Amino acid sequence: MGNVDTKLNFRQAVVELTSKSEPIEATDESFWDQFWSENVTNVQDIFTLVPASEIRSLREEAPANLATLCYKAVEKLVKAVDSSCRTQREQQTALNCTRLLTRILPYIFEDPEWKGFFWSSLPGQGNDDDESTPLAQSLLNAICDLLFCPDFTVVGSRKNGPDKAEELAAIDSCELIWEAGVGFAHSPPRNPNFDLNRTELLKLLLTCFSETMYQPPIDITQNPNKWIAHLTSSENRHALPMFTSLLNTMACYDPIGLGVPYNHLIFSDSLEPLVEACLQILIVTLDHDTSSSTSAEGEDTSIPDNLFINYLSRIHRDEDFHFILTGITRLLNNPLIQTYLPNSTKKVHFHQELLVFFWKICDYNKKFLYFVLKSSDVLEVLVPILYHLNDSRADQSRVGLMHIGVFILLLLSGERNFGVRLNKPYTATIPMDIPVFTGTHADLLIIVFHKIITTGHQRLQPLFDCLLTILVNVSPYLKTLSMVASTKLLHLLEAFSTPWFLFSSPSNHHLVFFLLEIFNNIIQYQFDGNSNLVYTIIRKRQVFHSLANLPVDYSAISKSLNKRAKKLSVGTSHENVSEIPMEGSKPALPAEPGTLKATLADTPNIAQMTERESAHPNFQQFEQVTLTNGMATVSINAPDMSQEGNCDVVPGQKNELPIDKKETRSKSPSNSISGSSNYSKRSVATKNSLRVTEIVDGQNGRWVPTGEWVHSWKSKLPLQTIMRLLQVLVPQVEKICIDKGLTDESEILKFLQHGTLVGLLPVPHPILIRKYQANSGTTTWFRTYMWGVIYLRNIDPQYGTTQM
Repeated sequence: MGNVDTKLNFRQAVVELTSKSEPIEATDESFWDQFWSENVTNVQDIFTLVPASEIRSLREEAPANLATLCYKAVEKLVKAVDSSCRTQREQQTALNCTRLLTRILPYIFEDPEWKGFFWSSLPGQGNDDDESTPLAQSLLNAICDLLFCPDFTVVGSRKNGPDKAEELAAIDSCELIWEAGVGFAHSPPRNPNFDLNRTELLKLLLTCFSETMYQPPIDITQNPNKWIAHLTSSENRHALPMFTSLLNTMACYDPIGLGVPYNHLIFSDSLEPLVEACLQILIVTLDHDTSSSTSAEGEDTSIPDNLFINYLSRIHRDEDFHFILTGITRLLNNPLIQTYLPNSTKKVHFHQELLVFFWKICDYNKKFLYFVLKSSDVLEVLVPILYHLNDSRADQSRVGLMHIGVFILLLLSGERNFGVRLNKPYTATIPMDIPVFTGTHADLLIIVFHKIITTGHQRLQPLFDCLLTILVNVSPYLKTLSMVASTKLLHLLEAFSTPWFLFSSPSNHHLVFFLLEIFNNIIQYQFDGNSNLVYTIIRKRQVFHSLANLPVDYSAISKSLNKRAKKLSVGTSHENVSEIPMEGSKPALPAEPGTLKATLADTPNIAQMTERESAHPNFQQFEQVTLTNGMATVSINAPDMSQEGNCDVVPGQKNELPIDKKETRSKSPSNSISGSSNYSKRSVATKNSLRVTEIVDGQNGRWVPTGEWVHSWKSKLPLQTIMRLLQVLVPQVEKICIDKGLTDESEILKFLQHGTLVGLLPVPHPILIRKYQANSGTTTWFRTYMWGVIYLRNIDPQYGTTQM
């Protein structure tokens, strides 16, 4: 009954805040103490008793009371630090202040007039030093101190006597890191209450950082988030132990534990919300790269370096890399674990945050990326990514997950070792909605990509270039493709090389160039083991002959475009290959009605995201290597994919034309092709799940391909190697079939396995890898995606904040 009365008093205090016409004095301690009463014991109470509408009403009608409430809450936290938060009552007061600020802050951030409120000085302080300390800094310092407060968030060293509680300001927090791992060998005893207290403090930190969500993206680079800048700067004396605690807590977490079935239904897990909060704090702070930021006009203050990025980039020991990678792969693969007893193991669902963190550590620490690719452990990252890509392909609410997965694979594919690791045989342990096959991880990659392209939703069309670029990068190293994967590759070429598709957009032919480059790489560098692909190319040779004879006259082009009514099935390929899905798999489903969808920024095109690099650079190229955010880049004069006339180069020819990328990207395709200066706009047409983006001209209302345009890229189609292969092998295969009366393809495959084209093919072209290059477009996309994920993951106040 007493608890109900206290909640009633709390509720009456909230109503009084908004209803009083006169500001309530800050000295009225009895009134303000009602807000952090020790009898309000959980975050749900705070969120229920302080509704969103009343916070906005308080902000508009009694701003002085809202300001005083924030000042008093921060003041209570500072006093809790000063007294070392020794008693149960002080700890409960600190938690309630934390919950109240977590509830209120988002509504302050959403009003531009309150933008500088937390960066003003505390009022009524006696000396000048305190007056010069912004409220935000006092809050952040208090939170950080409380995260390493003995008997509140960490295990304390018990002392006898009246001074048994150490002053928080004198504590060396490097000795109080939460978990063993990177830079810390001692594993402290677990305490569920400490986990819950840490989680609530981290949620408040995350809410402070969420100010980014209320600013236009352009402001972030010019005016970095001051909250994150302070926490990750040298002004935070806990920066190193805090970073290490967050990292080690995430990497140590094992959701299954001893593996007792259904233990997660019997016992509550205080670690899962803590690990999720740690991950979210890590990715938000690591996203705040101040190395390229500039202060706003009129500000002389220099932006401090982000120590979290600095610490992450300096990790170098193999045992530390192994610890981090093991933690990431354990958590990534956790939702995919199959058991005989349904739902008997705990499943975590922060795979999106894990993928963003993996991206960040690969971006900032090149040595970690090389460590990942040094062994087959990289496949423990690949398989869950492919699972999520395949499972999300029909769900528009998960388009962000599709992008992050593809971006990571694009990053990995830029390294030779990734392609080599793909040759490891794949044993199906996860039921996926793909055809049953026997082969390698490379086969799995190709089959899943084919599934995405042919049966994914329309918003995935911008990813087609990325998907094929990944396959181009790994293709020179793929030793043996299965018949299923070979058929899928040829089916993609068949779909993308139809005249109606090629002529429907000024950029669709790029996909054909990518596919031809894949075939050329495999034929030139891995011919011996790829009899399945060679056999499929021979069977589908008409596709290549049709490409070589593509019409360039206007009448034939118009006739091809008018044939759109004639459907080309791109869902399943009509081949003599098993299309039976894996046992236990479920089809990818679209989003349910009413599903929340985060708004994402547009992604840059593949030419802006990648840069061509020789797979075997010479000594002079090594001399030119520079580091950008930890990513090595080699600058070469590669043609710009965005310029139609120089969109692709025939393999074997040197890229000798230096192109001014700024100039070529500024030209619209319609202007560069037809010479017209009329305004052009895009429209979208859909055909058999292939999304066609069309250029609509301002005069005639439609993009019109010309013979000159077709000829400009048709003459560069890299068909020489494939045509030479067909010229040599087709007569031989036909002769064997006639002489021996062969009707079984296994005999033909056996012949192709023992065949050779040494000395018969053109000189092998140099292997070119398109490496991911950091750019502002993907940085903005990642920030938008990351905050969208965090927002949607924190809707429930039991685990986070609402109205971030």
